[in-house]
Amino acid sequence: MKLRGLYAITDSQLLDDGRLLPYVEAALRGGARLLQYRDKSSDQARRLREAESLRELCERYGAQLIVNDDAELAARLGVGLHLGQTDGSLSAARALLGRQAIIGATCHARLELAEQAVAEGASYVAFGRFFNSSTKPGAPAASVELLDQARPRLHLPITAIGGISLDTAPGLIARGVDLVAVIHALFAAASAAEALESAPPVPARRAGRKTTTKGSDRG
Repeated sequence: MKLRGLYAITDSQLLDDGRLLPYVEAALRGGARLLQYRDKSSDQARRLREAESLRELCERYGAQLIVNDDAELAARLGVGLHLGQTDGSLSAARALLGRQAIIGATCHARLELAEQAVAEGASYVAFGRFFNSSTKPGAPAASVELLDQARPRLHLPITAIGGISLDTAPGLIARGVDLVAVIHALFAAASAAEALESAPPVPARRAGRKTTTKGSDRG
């Protein structure tokens, strides 16, 4: 699978009271190619049930499920993993999940963190926040100039995150991002139907960028 397009990230507070599955299905219908299940709670049984249901939805729509900060759950379900800077070893996760697994890394606004992630076997890197973010308002701000610096140095798909919406996505896409990660623009909508209408545009394919899922295909 090529890592390009809309990257939807769930929020357990926005998607409580039975909203998780219908809103996620709306995002998948709207074109999401990756879905990150992000739930920091300690309710392991519920998280397993929800992740299994999300995996089924992703399979139905031809998308890939990514689990946030839980390598064991990702391994159990045979899905991808996303790690923040304090979420454990990327190289250990690669050893656990294997060469084919999608593993992403949060790199904030620092190119050196992205280069380290590449060396440790990441499938994609994520920069941000690019705009004001409700999820992580205190996260370091990233500039579009960072994307210009990253593209020739990283031979991996680049994800942009942080306050991205229908209005802000086009400028980032024009700077060459491969994946547009969205939380509030999708999942803070008043209804699943509105979430479907809120999906930002999808980045077009750009020549010369490898976007395979293998950790070893990094150029």
